[in-house]
Amino acid sequence: MAMTDPLGDMLTRIRNGQRAKKDSVVSPASGLRTRVLDVLQREGYIRGYSEEALGAHKGIRIELKYFEGAPAIQHVARVSKPGRRVYSGSQELPIIRNGLGITIVSTPKGVLSDAEARAQNVGGEILAEVF
Repeated sequence: MAMTDPLGDMLTRIRNGQRAKKDSVVSPASGLRTRVLDVLQREGYIRGYSEEALGAHKGIRIELKYFEGAPAIQHVARVSKPGRRVYSGSQELPIIRNGLGITIVSTPKGVLSDAEARAQNVGGEILAEVF
């Protein structure tokens, strides 16, 4: 059966892996997923990721990050879903946890964090929120 929300699936795998105290999780690869992982790595929420063979398809091994035994990602949620897309201008991007969290935004200039999108003055689809 086809997956309706591949990005939501990857975020759920990360959430479940951190709750189970896993070192890494594996997810099917796609361009959007790697760009979201780039943002998470730049912001310090994951240690890194690498592509690997997953049978006939490519997969991504995501190295999870912990700080003093607690997961670096306390909360990750999909905002814009296939049934309800959420868009925002650069000045209306939500501030998560008073600036301690990030919003991941798909913009015409690529997938960016909310701070990067505000600095470049671009808005777009709000993919997820992380803190």
